[in-house]
Amino acid sequence: MNAPYHHAAQPFPDPPPRRRRPRAPVVVAIVALNILVFLAWQAATVAPALQVFMVTNFLVSTTHLLHGMVWTLLSSAFSHSELWHLVLNMFVLWSFGTVLERLWGSRTFLLFYLAAAAVASFCHCLGSSLLMHNPDIPALGASGAVSGLLLAYALIFPRHRILLFGVIPVPALAGVLAFVGIDLWGLVAQSRGGGLPIGHGAHLGGALAGALMYLLVLRRRMPRAPTAPRAPLLAAEEAAEFERIRMKIEAEGPHSLNPKERDFLDRLRARVAEAQLGAERDG
Repeated sequence: MNAPYHHAAQPFPDPPPRRRRPRAPVVVAIVALNILVFLAWQAATVAPALQVFMVTNFLVSTTHLLHGMVWTLLSSAFSHSELWHLVLNMFVLWSFGTVLERLWGSRTFLLFYLAAAAVASFCHCLGSSLLMHNPDIPALGASGAVSGLLLAYALIFPRHRILLFGVIPVPALAGVLAFVGIDLWGLVAQSRGGGLPIGHGAHLGGALAGALMYLLVLRRRMPRAPTAPRAPLLAAEEAAEFERIRMKIEAEGPHSLNPKERDFLDRLRARVAEAQLGAERDG
């Protein structure tokens, strides 16, 4: 069989363009799964058999756990039956989760998310049984896992400005601690027979899990804050630009960088790596 003819000036054809992978594939997958489960809840409104399946497998409660349905600790965290609940949780997940997945890597991010979700569900069950004395109270939603992400994000970028209630700009740590305070107040109110039908126990459990996982495990793996390379590598204007970008990352988070700033850091990183390799060869 004859090989295809190629012009001498171009002996090999241009490779097909590579499809770019999403920069946060786990976040994309979580959002997609939540949407699918939401659609299943909508279909269940007209399919009684599906309704029984969803209630059995995508709600978590102490009663469910006592009957051996331990998978609901996780499945309930991918479950939303109301559109506003889904949109709110997925918006927050996308806003903060994409940054953390790029920072930690997809595997670590997934393990963190699943652990925060399971702890949040378990804390809901504890709260409903011990504080509200009703083990049958069901819960669903990603709010607990998202709370864990928010707490970790606030500990990493405490001065980054976020919008409290979508309106008031506050430092991330102050804003997240304000939400923790609201959940504490709400949980106390529920224990006294009042409050709103919100999973305050799950929120607090997820936040606690996120804080502990970051402080005890992930913080040790985090790269140190960037420091300027040695003077011979940088001209005066490059050093000034590096310092400006470093301060911007500390104040606003890494996602605030524009393409030009990211390209500057990539080129600088390559230059530093080349210099270090040369030093090792000389040594």
